[in-house]
Amino acid sequence: MMSNPKNNASGMTVILETVIKELDANNLDDSLEKLRFFFPETLLLAALDLIDRDSVIVYKTAWGRPQYEVLGSTATYTVYPSLPSANGHNLAYCTCPAYAYSVLLSETQLMCKHVLATLLACRLERCVERPITADELASVIARQCSI
Repeated sequence: MMSNPKNNASGMTVILETVIKELDANNLDDSLEKLRFFFPETLLLAALDLIDRDSVIVYKTAWGRPQYEVLGSTATYTVYPSLPSANGHNLAYCTCPAYAYSVLLSETQLMCKHVLATLLACRLERCVERPITADELASVIARQCSI
């Protein structure tokens, strides 16, 4: 009996969530080694590079809503790191072309470097935090929609 690739990807995502939840500065080397199981070296290093360059931005509203952006090499991308799903596990989404192709169309990756960078930066408290008003948030969202 053949296994369903969608079920395998879902199972991998559950394990990956656990690895990321266990990530902290004290066990960073062990966690990075585990992440190498899920991602190609180039993608993992690219995500870490984005964090090192302070490219993961979280806009914080007065009412507590975070809005994530990642400054990519050619554009700024919106990242939704924890969208609710029917099965109770979080889903992620990024507006970059690599996510559309590698994750959604060809299903060759679990996530793009921008999503991975956002998840890791959040866990390691390495996001650049910027307070934002409701009007400024509306401008950010309008800019994102015009891309």
